[in-house]
Amino acid sequence: MNQDLVKHLFEYKDGSLYWKNSTRPGWNGKKAGRLNEGYNYIKIDGKLYGEHRLIFLMFHGYLPIEVDHIKGLNNHIENLRAADRSGNCRNTRIPCTNTSGIKGVSWHKHKKKWSVQLSVNNKPRHFGDYYDIDYAKFVIEAIRNKYHKEFANHG
Repeated sequence: MNQDLVKHLFEYKDGSLYWKNSTRPGWNGKKAGRLNEGYNYIKIDGKLYGEHRLIFLMFHGYLPIEVDHIKGLNNHIENLRAADRSGNCRNTRIPCTNTSGIKGVSWHKHKKKWSVQLSVNNKPRHFGDYYDIDYAKFVIEAIRNKYHKEFANHG
């Protein structure tokens, strides 16, 4: 896959790709791909590509290891950036299993305190236990900004 082929096959409009030179009759002008688990996938020569990856390639001329959505799953080019696996994983929303409502903060029932934890260099690290949940939130956000930098996502 290369930039010239993507530019030949598709037109980009408002975060989506539309067929420009499809070999299938009646497809030109139609939105490309199928939605699967929040991502739009497009089949080219029998191979599936994430629409966000094709858009990134169209504008930047290369495919990084991963393409990260800065805020939410929209494929506007301004919302896409190059990432590696760990950077992409840092930029996640709050897990549905979270009970505190704050990413990286959980209740430690034996200590009766809010525990702050964050993965740094793929290793879990503990950053203290606090009585006040607001202070725990302050700590986790400061730590996340320090270690995750532009990929910090507070939920």
